[in-house]
Amino acid sequence: MTEVSSLTGRLLVATPALADPNFDRAVVLLLDHDDEGSLGVVLNRPTPVGVGDILEGWAPLAGEPDVVFQGGPVSLDAALGLAVIPGDEGPLGWRRVYGAIGLVDLETPPELLAAALGSLRIFAGYAGWGPGQLEDELAEGAWFVVDSEPGDVSSPRPESLWREVLRRQRSELAMIATYPDDPSLN
Repeated sequence: MTEVSSLTGRLLVATPALADPNFDRAVVLLLDHDDEGSLGVVLNRPTPVGVGDILEGWAPLAGEPDVVFQGGPVSLDAALGLAVIPGDEGPLGWRRVYGAIGLVDLETPPELLAAALGSLRIFAGYAGWGPGQLEDELAEGAWFVVDSEPGDVSSPRPESLWREVLRRQRSELAMIATYPDDPSLN
């Protein structure tokens, strides 16, 4: 197998041509990417379920909107926490993924992390790809790969994240942000 250049910490932005409804206009933060596969969470799929409805102790620490996000189509019954913690050292119960972004051990008492958290988002499920699967999708043009920013994880307007991420690109990708939801109505 050929060596895979890691995309951990980068964003996958669904192209308008991506036909999978699970990823229509999705922005996925890759949490792990190597020759064994890839794992990420969809950053722009808020659900109507409040964080307090499933993880009461974490609710006061969740950013706005303080709802659970559908992280992807895999393991929707499992919760995953992401938090931005500035600085070099993170507290017990937090593991750095990329830059200031890290995974929160939701079994840790929330009060141990409360003082350090810059923002917290809770996801139900995740997006996953087997070995080579994501590379095949990239070769088919299903995703744009762009740099992430710490604020992407906690965007207060997740429904506009797809357009915002594309708009900030310094290339022809910025023009794709204006692509209509339904091109047949154009």
